[in-house]
Amino acid sequence: MTRPDFPENVSRETLERLETYAALLEKWNPKINLVSRSSMEHLWNRHIVDSVQVWEAAPTGDTWVDLGSGGGFPGLVTAILAADQPGGRKFTLIESDQRKSAFLRTVARETGVDITVMTQRIESAAPQKADILSARALAPLDVLLEFADRHLAPGGTALFQKGESWEKELDAARERWQMSVLPITSRTQPGAVILSIEGVSRV
Repeated sequence: MTRPDFPENVSRETLERLETYAALLEKWNPKINLVSRSSMEHLWNRHIVDSVQVWEAAPTGDTWVDLGSGGGFPGLVTAILAADQPGGRKFTLIESDQRKSAFLRTVARETGVDITVMTQRIESAAPQKADILSARALAPLDVLLEFADRHLAPGGTALFQKGESWEKELDAARERWQMSVLPITSRTQPGAVILSIEGVSRV
């Protein structure tokens, strides 16, 4: 589980926080299955660097909401990357599972990162008016757009990580939704993309 090289503009403090996070994930994972066992040996590339590229794709915005945060990808990674940045962006992670929420709060405390963890179902949480909305391996795009319709601020951007079947999901979603979509090729998974979506409205 070797940490890959990061760009020089990533501070030593940020890398230390990410290493603390990785160690906590390794400790908690056997008990609450935050990520698949088979992907643990590739934790840095498969999960952490995969989340870093969502951070890199994000526009400016004061509020970032991560849906179905689970083990914290990409929401907790992006919050750690933001911790040393000016501007004080507010991060909210929505996770319905009590144990996973406890893990997220533990990482936040151990790394000194300021986040809000909401232990609620996404569809019952109060509308968040997020400037940036993220989700990874959570639901079909059509369902994610329902969540975006509820939680994204006017003019906000959704960043949804999708696998090889993303084009089929997009075609299906267009039957019910209008949107502007920019697919960003993933650097960590062949055929995968980050869908940067704006202007979500029902057809």
